[in-house]
Amino acid sequence: MIQQVKVLIFLVSILCIETSFAQYKENDWKKRDTWMNVPKIFDLAGIKSGSTVADVGCHEGYLTIHLSKMVGERGKVYAVDVREDRIEQLDEHLEERKLTNVKTIVGDYDNPKLPNTSLDVVVVMDTYHEMDNYMVVLDHIKKSLKPEGRIVIIEKFKSHMRNKTRDTQMEAHTISLDFVKSELKEAGFTIIKEIQDFGDWKNESDKKIWVLVGVAK
Repeated sequence: MIQQVKVLIFLVSILCIETSFAQYKENDWKKRDTWMNVPKIFDLAGIKSGSTVADVGCHEGYLTIHLSKMVGERGKVYAVDVREDRIEQLDEHLEERKLTNVKTIVGDYDNPKLPNTSLDVVVVMDTYHEMDNYMVVLDHIKKSLKPEGRIVIIEKFKSHMRNKTRDTQMEAHTISLDFVKSELKEAGFTIIKEIQDFGDWKNESDKKIWVLVGVAK
């Protein structure tokens, strides 16, 4: 009986993990389109046909696929993730869709390995809170941008983490706009757009999406 209970607890925990990360899987991308306003993100970022952009923390490619279609044949997308299995899955998605304007990169935790002075926009979505060496990463991103290039950071903030320390928020896989705004300025970016409420992450009212757009000085 005890062994059966242990097995049940294990299966439930696995189910919870899979559900938690469902938005990163291809079979949930259409549902994600209903609550993630991708066209508005591209408008805020100034991404258009012919742009050269990066998706840092691309997971299996939800945003990368959108970016690839947006920038078109004249554009280029660099898709970066630290997990090789995610990059391999993204490569399959790209091949299935016959998208050839994306270069996938297995990055380091403190270096996205982007080409210097080449990018119009770098998007970091639901990934910044995972970056321990965030100032080092921001420096690499800044060096990768063209003059007047933009960084776009998109995060979800969990309401019960309000007024908590930065470390406590990171442990809960979230981070407030105020922390990141200060860090972007310290890294040499000028904030040009700030949206504190960009909708609800997965339509959950206790998880507000926020957006910051910065320009490299």
